[in-house]
Amino acid sequence: MTDNASAAYEAFRDELLAQGLLISMGVDGLYGRSGAFEHVVERLNEAIAAVGDPDRPEIMRFPPGIGRLQLEKSGYVRNFPNLAGTVASFAGSDHDHAVLLHTLSKGESWTNTQQLTEVALTPAACYGVYPAIASRGRLGTDGALIDVYTWCFRHEPSIDPARMQMFRQREHVRIGTHGQVSAFRALWLDRARGLVDALGLPAAIEVANDPFFGRVGKLLAASQREGNLKFELLVPIVAGGPRTACVSFNDHQDVFGRAWAIETETGETAHTACVGFGVERLTLALFRHHGFALESWPGSVRHVLGL
Repeated sequence: MTDNASAAYEAFRDELLAQGLLISMGVDGLYGRSGAFEHVVERLNEAIAAVGDPDRPEIMRFPPGIGRLQLEKSGYVRNFPNLAGTVASFAGSDHDHAVLLHTLSKGESWTNTQQLTEVALTPAACYGVYPAIASRGRLGTDGALIDVYTWCFRHEPSIDPARMQMFRQREHVRIGTHGQVSAFRALWLDRARGLVDALGLPAAIEVANDPFFGRVGKLLAASQREGNLKFELLVPIVAGGPRTACVSFNDHQDVFGRAWAIETETGETAHTACVGFGVERLTLALFRHHGFALESWPGSVRHVLGL
């Protein structure tokens, strides 16, 4: 991150805090949200629903936690260990509690009194979908189409307000044959671009890759880009900083199908794809480009959002 970009991120963050749209929680990338901010988030979700609801997707809503073994089985820990989060909890005796209190009284770290639980933090909305679909057995002719909305966590503290550690994703997930998945992603590339254009936001769609970790990760990222398996819809949010990915379009091929033994009607390993909307990022983009007063936003944008 350049000094200019860092200063731009800090300035935009401070402006959002001063406007009361975000509420500081004392940790970079961790914020409360005001009523005005949440009002836009809710209307944005309704606009996304208006685009996808005609397909009659199945609705799934998950908590911000996922089974730790589910996270491991999905491959996230292997590919993104630096972003993963787990939940630890105190599980000691009275003696251990006394040790904890003594540690606190000295102002020292008390975390060594905690033990890892079976809960991990959800890194992406779609991760709860695959084991749920797998538990039903072989897919039908039409495969599966899921609308999922979830709080997510990624450990990447930043002063960039668009790079939050805890955020929400609205996703549509397609599970089925290669042809079904490809048609789904092509459809949503057009739909998402149309919605973001209607919101009056400057955007571009480009080939991208996930931030795979380590030396092997570099090979995975290169392969992902070469295969055009990931696209991102980018919107400039912070002046002086790089554009921000606000929507992602991902073709997982049969990665999750193999991980969870999901089969198509004919017994082949299922393919999966998802389109994910970063609702906080899009909300920040709306405030950035249209101003902090909702009543001053363009009429066409207010119409799309029902404001």
